[in-house]
Amino acid sequence: MNNTREVEVVVIGAGQAGLAGAYHLRRSGFEPDRDFVVLDHSPGPGGAWQFRWPSLTYGKVHGMHALPGMELTDADPARPSAEVISDYFDRYERTFDLRVRRPVDVRAVREGPGGRLLVETSQGVWSTRALINATGTWDRPFWPRYPGQETFLGRQLHTAQYPGPEEFAGQRVVVVGGGASGTQHLLEIASHAAATTWVTRRPPVFREGPFDEDAGRAAVALVEERVRQGLPPMSVVSVTGLPLNDAIRQGIEDGVLDRQPMFDRVTPTGVDWRWGSPLLERSRELGGGRHVDADVILWATGFRAAIDHLAPLRLRAPGGGIRMEGTHAAADPRVHLVGYGPSASTIGANRAGRAAVRGIRRLLAREPVAA
Repeated sequence: MNNTREVEVVVIGAGQAGLAGAYHLRRSGFEPDRDFVVLDHSPGPGGAWQFRWPSLTYGKVHGMHALPGMELTDADPARPSAEVISDYFDRYERTFDLRVRRPVDVRAVREGPGGRLLVETSQGVWSTRALINATGTWDRPFWPRYPGQETFLGRQLHTAQYPGPEEFAGQRVVVVGGGASGTQHLLEIASHAAATTWVTRRPPVFREGPFDEDAGRAAVALVEERVRQGLPPMSVVSVTGLPLNDAIRQGIEDGVLDRQPMFDRVTPTGVDWRWGSPLLERSRELGGGRHVDADVILWATGFRAAIDHLAPLRLRAPGGGIRMEGTHAAADPRVHLVGYGPSASTIGANRAGRAAVRGIRRLLAREPVAA
């Protein structure tokens, strides 16, 4: 405890949500290093964006909303999104003097003396009166388990490890997952691979027309209801559906986005559907079922909230998620989760960052210096 540093607020994570929270703290009169600190475990600015694959150019990014107080302008749509957004976040941190500390790994958040929280990290311990947790999901890729998965002789990788389409040249690739990443991967890989097969647990839902404010509010309301009940948040696509744009239409027409039901097991040489499952084109019979040969299985199966470091606080509800009241955990008003549940979007993270700081000001009985 002799080396413990005291602040009013610790922000964990410097992606969109963490920077939005830090910005509103600064605007409210909190001074970095004196009153609050931002801890980020990434090697540089950019949040999870810095790890995106090179073929995901800025022009392919859906719904990137500017951080509060500074627009992202004149970005080259042909430039990798990892570069564009990392540069933007870097300018943002310097413009508002947020003094992000990195790389710092947060290992645990525990109850401390005097009603404070102890944030244990690779760079020491911070004692704080309030916490903004903005750790996102990138560090927790979700790998489903299927029988025989460990016997597969080819390569298995997750979206978090996706290297770009060129590495799949001449290979037979099974892409698992019906979200935006899965469809983007398929559309990229198809022209390089020897063959692709797309499988999902549920039929994809394609959304035509603009995603207007009413649709956005309805989607957010569905996710809010889940987190109020203490259930894990749903995936974005399960709420919004996939936008039916020109690339998706072309993929459907070309047969690339030809969705097949989820296979029953993985074999050393591919994937099998048992007898009675819907039959697949481009497959061969195998002992009363169906089989597709594969060199690669790409799991585009999403991510889960990276909140294991909060486990000592025992915030999880019986449903498996953290029950929320606004932006704070229902079980502990000191802990705000920004970028979690209904705020897990770029515009949602901005709004939640502002709301979290309002809640923290009330908690600390501290009036803002700036509106």
